[in-house]
Amino acid sequence: MISTPTKMQFHVVSRRESAHASSAACKNAHIDLDTDLDGNPDAFNPAELLLAALSACMIKGIERVTPILKFQLRGVEVRVHGVRQDVPPRMESIRYEIVVDTDEPDRRLDLLHDNVKKYGTVFNTVAPGTDLSGVLRRKNETP
Repeated sequence: MISTPTKMQFHVVSRRESAHASSAACKNAHIDLDTDLDGNPDAFNPAELLLAALSACMIKGIERVTPILKFQLRGVEVRVHGVRQDVPPRMESIRYEIVVDTDEPDRRLDLLHDNVKKYGTVFNTVAPGTDLSGVLRRKNETP
């Protein structure tokens, strides 16, 4: 009998603490949420959380494939910009820039970017419903 692999599952619990504050927890981690109608500069609002999740997905994907590709890097920074559409409310477009500190050749940068786009869970969840595009470039290159 062939066994099917167990699917990864995720569990987050979020709670309203007051009209001005909420929080989310998973595993041993906790994050403050901006659910205040007037905004909270000390917490991520839902749209910022989405962009943070997307950027974390990209970095995690890079961490996953660099040993496989034997890709050498010193650091990664992801910059994400989203534009919200009002009616209906949704993230209309997201632009990203992945900046990699590396001496790898350009073709290897392209390969790394292809892997980020192909194997990212959050990336592939967001992409079908949003105008999502961006670049992966070497640090200190002019965009």
